[in-house]
Amino acid sequence: MKQHTVIDSPYGPLTLVADDGVLCGLYMTDQRHRPPEESFGESDGSPFGEAEEQLDAYFAGELKEFTLELRLHGTAFQTAVWRELRRIPLGETHSYGQLADALGNPGASRAVGLANGKNPIGIIVPCHRVVGADGGLTGYGGGLERKRRLLDFERGASLF
Repeated sequence: MKQHTVIDSPYGPLTLVADDGVLCGLYMTDQRHRPPEESFGESDGSPFGEAEEQLDAYFAGELKEFTLELRLHGTAFQTAVWRELRRIPLGETHSYGQLADALGNPGASRAVGLANGKNPIGIIVPCHRVVGADGGLTGYGGGLERKRRLLDFERGASLF
């Protein structure tokens, strides 16, 4: 059974989605590849206490690594990419090529980019930490300005 809630964040409202009580989605407003609202299930904040606590601590600069149980729905390749994203430390970035290398598939940087773009759990699965080979900001489902702000925040710059 799916449930969802909407919480405030420094980056706008975030929609949290759970599948049988386990977080399976975190979506920003106007996010590319955001599923339709009707797929989020009933509005009920009860399964999201720990997620909200960890997100609050992250936004306060007190949490460096999320420890939430996640339910990632995707292909085997997508879920491998999303697991690898969680290994990128706070304040660091990796290129699509570096992720492909880490997955043992150095020629797959384009496929890594496609999987990265379909990440269903933004921020917690930090797809914003992936940059182009030259270190430049590339596409982000939440928009490049949000990506820039998230990276600046994680590197210790002010949120505003």
